[in-house]
Amino acid sequence: MSARQVETQISVAHPRETAVLFGHREAEAALLNAYRSGRIPHAWLIGGAQGIGKATLAYRMARFVLAHRDPLAPEVQRVETLQVDPSDPVARHIAAGAHGGLLTLERKPNDKGVLRTVITVDETRETISFFGSTAAVEGWRVCIVDTVDELNPNAANALLKILEEPPRQSLFLLVSHAPGRVLPTILSRCRRLSLRPLSTPDVIQAATHAANIAIDDPALSEAADAAEGSVARALTLLGGDAVKLHKRTAALLATLPQVDPRELHALGDALGGSDRVALAAFVDSVDRWLSERLHADGASANLPRLARLAEVWEKINRAARDTAEYNLERKPLVFSVFGMLAEAIG
Repeated sequence: MSARQVETQISVAHPRETAVLFGHREAEAALLNAYRSGRIPHAWLIGGAQGIGKATLAYRMARFVLAHRDPLAPEVQRVETLQVDPSDPVARHIAAGAHGGLLTLERKPNDKGVLRTVITVDETRETISFFGSTAAVEGWRVCIVDTVDELNPNAANALLKILEEPPRQSLFLLVSHAPGRVLPTILSRCRRLSLRPLSTPDVIQAATHAANIAIDDPALSEAADAAEGSVARALTLLGGDAVKLHKRTAALLATLPQVDPRELHALGDALGGSDRVALAAFVDSVDRWLSERLHADGASANLPRLARLAEVWEKINRAARDTAEYNLERKPLVFSVFGMLAEAIG
């Protein structure tokens, strides 16, 4: 769950509005070189931990391709980065969510205005009309999926169909927090691009740029140190005693599958009744722990536990979103989360 999924007290720009990329120079170069070769793969899976800039890189690539439609043009061959001037019409239209050459698949509110927990098949089928249309924009068309982890099964299959027979001059940029959970059939049709966590200085720079925070703020330095390369995590940890809460949750997670119920009660009390920052810090700590377990089990081919953890991850994030959305009691969530995790790894 990213910082955009659980509201915090800090206003953060959407990746489509973010013109600057911190870190990830090798990944940016890989995209740029592939594009100007004239033989770029039609689909890329941009994977890595939450909040490190995957969506920012995807939008950066989309801007560049739509602003420079000829990959063999001299100006494309000369540039060293994917930077596009924010005043460029393409950049302005993308920032406003109004560029005809870009389709973004992401979770949207339902009829009652509540954000869905998944990306639906109907939304994914928009790709058919998008890539089949010729009226809006000629040349390249780009589809960003943010994130592919949130596609429901029918939506994943719908995306797979168009990936199997990609339209001409189409580019798919699939963002994933957990590439190991993506359907193998989708993975097989994508070029993998793995992003590493940012350095602490890059986290600080990115956080100050994203949220207009003073770079010499001591709280920012402490949050960046604890964020393990994630800008979203650093911004989450900036609120109140979130850093302490993160460490407290991590310490309890380390004791699984055995956890002292008294400690769970205390943690539930610490989350408070309506503090969204505290809730975000708790969920972020659990997400980080789960991500590490999924990576370890995937590497060791422990497939049964990998499947259990992946299922639990989805349930936890759904429960956390409901808790935040409806301002539910925090303590039942804490006990439920630790109960599910203990059962999954026991």
